[in-house]
Amino acid sequence: MTDRRISAEEIDTSRPHPARMYDYYLGGKDNYEIDRLAAERIIRESPDILDSARANRDFLLRAVRTVVANGVRQIIDIGTGIPTSPNTHEVAREIAPDTRVVYIDNDPIVAAHADAQLTNAPGTGFAFADARKPAEIVDHPVVHELVDFGRPVAVLLVAVLHFVADEEDPAGVVAVLTGPMAPGSHLVISHGTADFHGHQQVVDEVYRQSTARLRLRRHDEVLPFFDGFGLLDPGLVQVPLWRPDGPAPDAAAPGAPLGVYGGVGRRS
Repeated sequence: MTDRRISAEEIDTSRPHPARMYDYYLGGKDNYEIDRLAAERIIRESPDILDSARANRDFLLRAVRTVVANGVRQIIDIGTGIPTSPNTHEVAREIAPDTRVVYIDNDPIVAAHADAQLTNAPGTGFAFADARKPAEIVDHPVVHELVDFGRPVAVLLVAVLHFVADEEDPAGVVAVLTGPMAPGSHLVISHGTADFHGHQQVVDEVYRQSTARLRLRRHDEVLPFFDGFGLLDPGLVQVPLWRPDGPAPDAAAPGAPLGVYGGVGRRS
């Protein structure tokens, strides 16, 4: 289920797009030369962006498994990005085949892939919407078709809020998105930080020229986004350290993916 068809003319190839750059970091093919050139500039400045992107992706998969294991059967994946298998619904349904998932993104190329890769199974939907307009997401017909806010739901904001500027009120965005969520609901957030790298001028410059500017935040700036939710152990930590599948990696090791925080909160 998708809310509308996207034409090729709507895909902006004049500027880099963060979702397509992220696809490139993950080794995907759904990106354009302008995205690759921008991504390569960042890789030269900060080579660990590749490890960070993969670690962020792995965090998403572990977080999805966790919320479904905790009883959640409906998920809103906001800023889903270019489809990369296994996608959220595939991971969730390994545990609970009846899990319903709505994907949200404002990139036309994501919408163009939605029918083939995200909504080709019952109980999945895609809505073309912007995280910076949260009321439109909460009220979207596709969301209401698949999500019952009277029951626990998980909202995923994975690598999204660092593209919401301070003046766009990211805390307010989270408050609107989570306002109707019932007890037992979960909030999943990952967020880029400069806590471990310091200011990186090239990174700032590249994203200023893209379709969405980057606002890295400190740990004490990300933590309040979980207000109203109790953080699951181990709290808000660098993504490789959040419930790793194997032994916990050494976050201090050279080249370790340190630049992304992640956490999962539960509403009691």
